[in-house]
Amino acid sequence: MCAAEPYDLLIIGGGVNGAGIARDAAGRGLKVLLCEQGDLSMGTSQWSSKLIHGGLRYLETYEFRLVREALAEREVLLRAAPHIVRPLRFVLPHNARLRPAWMVRIGLLLYDNLSKRVTLPGAATLNLRQGLEGAPLKDSLRKGFSYYDCWVDDSRLVVLNAIDARRRGAEILVGTRCSEARRSDDAWQATLTDGAGRSRRVRAKAVVNAAGPWVDDVLYGALGRNEAQHLRLVKGSHIIVPRLYDGDHAYILQNHDKRVVFAIPYQGELTLIGTTDVPYDGDPAAVAIDEDEVAYLCDAANDYFAASVTPDDVVATFSGVRPLYDDHKTANPSTVTRDYMFDIEAVAGRLPLLSIYGGKITTYRRLAEHAMDKLAPFLPGLKPAWTTEAALPGGDLPTADFDAFLADVRGRCPWLPEDLALRYCRAYGTLVEHIVGGAAGLADLGEHFGGGLYEAEAAYLVDHEWARTADDILHRRTKLYLHMPAAALPRLEGWLASRAVTAAASAAMASAE
Repeated sequence: MCAAEPYDLLIIGGGVNGAGIARDAAGRGLKVLLCEQGDLSMGTSQWSSKLIHGGLRYLETYEFRLVREALAEREVLLRAAPHIVRPLRFVLPHNARLRPAWMVRIGLLLYDNLSKRVTLPGAATLNLRQGLEGAPLKDSLRKGFSYYDCWVDDSRLVVLNAIDARRRGAEILVGTRCSEARRSDDAWQATLTDGAGRSRRVRAKAVVNAAGPWVDDVLYGALGRNEAQHLRLVKGSHIIVPRLYDGDHAYILQNHDKRVVFAIPYQGELTLIGTTDVPYDGDPAAVAIDEDEVAYLCDAANDYFAASVTPDDVVATFSGVRPLYDDHKTANPSTVTRDYMFDIEAVAGRLPLLSIYGGKITTYRRLAEHAMDKLAPFLPGLKPAWTTEAALPGGDLPTADFDAFLADVRGRCPWLPEDLALRYCRAYGTLVEHIVGGAAGLADLGEHFGGGLYEAEAAYLVDHEWARTADDILHRRTKLYLHMPAAALPRLEGWLASRAVTAAASAAMASAE
């Protein structure tokens, strides 16, 4: 076996936290290696409610620091990625049985003023008997409130952080797990194993365990630790139904159990409803919604919307496992903190191991900065924090105006159907040139697999975004699984298989030379 390759930082886990730390660390001059056992964003990060938000309900549990930090991050991410992050107006119908109107008004006033707003408007009071917002709601709902947070394409946020990390020198390995890591006299010695069973040895000055729901599994397995259990798994599930209402706004629905449920416009003609909070002790890879959760979300919607939502209306579901820090203070999964926690240990002030618990997708960038603060004493010469004003790949829109950027792309590519141009610009921003650059018509994009997926996009995702399977493309990179006919899937899988064979043959020839 070859000698172990040296790195400054080994990151285990390719979710939003791992990718965010890889980007931050690489930009500070570190030699970084990230390994992910599956695909980027394959765990918790792809199963969020797709929101960049402060967490209005966290005010009731007095988590002001978390809310303030998250609210500030809305503005940072709007600047960094205006293609995948956009303002979203929320309508909160007032239910007097659950919270008095004065309490909601005070909460929204506090929400507006915990952090400086630059882009987003403030809260307002609504008459639901007038206007678009009240039209789909029950007649008994007469008063409401509105406020702003942001929508995000969660999986693409992860991938864009990984792309930026790679641009800055990081090595990103998907389909590769850390099978073992131990401290030696002068470095962490780790063995990485890919899906074909091939092993590779690396050395690192520090290790970050960002494995999400598997963080304790990595600690006890690959890292050989025996620390006390800190992890509390909570399942969150969503249902997707045909669109319930007109308009681009979302609803935040107060529920009888004091939780809130969101109803959000999704993928054009659909509505996303979620989420639940259910204790979970199974395999995070096997998580799935159950009948009680479907009924819970339908009931929450039916308390507010005039049109009934039933389990038969559900066209798709998804579930994820939140890897929360267990402080053993509460039995209610909804009141367990969503704030992130670090567990760091070192031997004689050297060779640190940083394990990450909890966190929200909204605060991943600040989490990465704080992780680097924790590691800085062990990594002399570390450059200062830099990500606050830096655009993510594709986010460098001229004048930071998405509508103007979209109009420019449509003007240069009048042959692109309107909905396809919008999806491309939203998903890729200025990276869209990798797909449409040089094309003079739809025929130049190659085979149409169905659902709006053309060969040029699929090739870009394979060549530049680590996509290997149809699932990688349809579920995480594009969400086109909701639109592609089932009969079209074998064509995509056949194309991927053929491309993989060609790539393997080319690699073998290059090696022989």
